[in-house]
Amino acid sequence: MAVCDKFLTFNNDVIMPAFGIGTWMAPDEEIESALNTALEAGYRHIDTAPIYMNEKAIGRVLKEWLDSGRLKREELFITTKLPPPANIPDYVEPTLRNSLDDLQLDYVDLYLIHVPFGVQVENGDFKRDENGLVVVEPNTDHLAVWKKMELIYDLGLAKAIGVSNFTARQIQRILKNCKVRPANLQIEHHVYLQQPDLVNFCKREAITVTAYSPLGSKGIAGLNKMVGIERELPDLMEIPEVKEIAEAHGKTPAQVLLRWIIDCGLSAIPKSTNPERIKENLDIFDFQLNEEEIEKLKGLDANIRVCDFKFFPGVERHPEFPF
Repeated sequence: MAVCDKFLTFNNDVIMPAFGIGTWMAPDEEIESALNTALEAGYRHIDTAPIYMNEKAIGRVLKEWLDSGRLKREELFITTKLPPPANIPDYVEPTLRNSLDDLQLDYVDLYLIHVPFGVQVENGDFKRDENGLVVVEPNTDHLAVWKKMELIYDLGLAKAIGVSNFTARQIQRILKNCKVRPANLQIEHHVYLQQPDLVNFCKREAITVTAYSPLGSKGIAGLNKMVGIERELPDLMEIPEVKEIAEAHGKTPAQVLLRWIIDCGLSAIPKSTNPERIKENLDIFDFQLNEEEIEKLKGLDANIRVCDFKFFPGVERHPEFPF
């Protein structure tokens, strides 16, 4: 039985559970185990993407649950994304169809443009120049890509469409030229990176917001190290104000951080493959933060971005790079 009792309603009346599970940086065996644990615990919102390289594994789990009758398709909310190499109009529909084949689904509930920049591909990986930098595709045309996003929406391949990691300026450009409005923006969002101007812009435009890396992302440190970036990342669980509020509610710091996002009217998709943490993360619907606690956590905003995509060195050269 689903546990999440909070939902966000899109501007086309599609309803999304406000809490889900992320699947980034999880190899097949880990993600299959994690998803089974999550579905048994009551998760129904699953976020994935081709660039995570595990959609086939996710598809195997979903098929098993759906074929067994333990779940109906309409009980699930599945999000996937158009990857950076496919930020080309002609690639939108075939790329989504590939994801649907891997996920063994007829449609996804939400399809997002993963990033506002495009990259070139060589031998199945991001193309690199002689200096090892990612070669960008500089002529990314958001409006032309969005027209194809509208097509897959009209075809019923996605119940809703949106964007991820876009700026307000980039979204506004789409809004001024679209037939189908973006329903959702997915961004890094946590107490140290709250992006209030962007969130408020989305609220004014009836665009829901989903927070990825709501607890920070320790996995980023490993990616940074692989490309020679030495950078200390904050541990959100050790913030004194968060620990104080957690103690007052008899909850963990992680549960407080997640509940804060829900109480602010956003969706959260923390990633974990640890069975106990998967269950613990979902156990946030039996308490609520008061206004004073919410404001105290809002006061922690420090504009510290964890996921700046610098672990793909060179992408910052793209004219639409958002950070």
